[in-house]
Amino acid sequence: MNMQTALLQRDVTPEGSDYEIVRRVIEKISLDYRDQPSLEEIAQEVGDTPTGLQKLFTRWAGLSPKAFLQAVTLDHARRLLDSGMPLLDAALELGMSGPGRLHDLFVTHEAISPGEYKARGAGLTMRYGFHISPFGQALIMVTERGLAGLAFCDAGEERAAFEDMASRWPNADYVEDMAATAPYAARVFEPSRWRADEPLRVVLIGTDFQVRVWDALLKIPMGRACAYSDIAGTIGKPSASRAVGAAVGANPVSFVVPCHRAVGKSGALTGYHWGLTRKRAILGWEAGQLSQDSQPA
Repeated sequence: MNMQTALLQRDVTPEGSDYEIVRRVIEKISLDYRDQPSLEEIAQEVGDTPTGLQKLFTRWAGLSPKAFLQAVTLDHARRLLDSGMPLLDAALELGMSGPGRLHDLFVTHEAISPGEYKARGAGLTMRYGFHISPFGQALIMVTERGLAGLAFCDAGEERAAFEDMASRWPNADYVEDMAATAPYAARVFEPSRWRADEPLRVVLIGTDFQVRVWDALLKIPMGRACAYSDIAGTIGKPSASRAVGAAVGANPVSFVVPCHRAVGKSGALTGYHWGLTRKRAILGWEAGQLSQDSQPA
């Protein structure tokens, strides 16, 4: 494992700096949502002009900072849920139409055998690389059978992210190979390539229970959310909400297997392995994709 080489050869583009500003905006919104901060206040907080921030954030999310505030703050989510409004209806209330023309992410997946799982990665070659994504650095891990790992981290946290992922399969062989992982990064984070006729192959490496939970996550459509208790019912274990929550947290293929769409029973945006701010960012980004898809051609 040559982490030093990996950190020097990350996939870097000018747009990669956008997420750091977006992250700070979302933190500001999350802390001060009760005060409904203005665009001017948010821009001052992050050291940008209101016009510049409006353009940057809208380019990144497909929503203005104000619309993002309305769509994903805990205050708004709880208010809508308390009134009995489904989350899709909440999106419609914000001026978005349904996902009529959206090509949702089409994923084909398989699970490794129990014997392979017990071997904790022995015999597997994991190829990995760091790539710029809309949500900061993305660590992508692939096997010859497909995408096996997707993690996120901020600048300077790459080593910790790698060690966290590698600890899940400690007996695997790890090879830095950005040529192998780059096509997955391009496929995963580019909505125009979310096509059923070009399915993304994912291999799920976990216990039987975890795989069942991850399979249930794959069935949650973009723009929707599902409570841990509902997921437990879906897999026939209605009393296993706590275990479901643990399995959601252990999901190794973030974003593609959408653990960010799992919420608490009250609708609260509960913890996320890669940070609650990033969870809000992903949900807002998805809302932006739905909003863009609703616009007339």
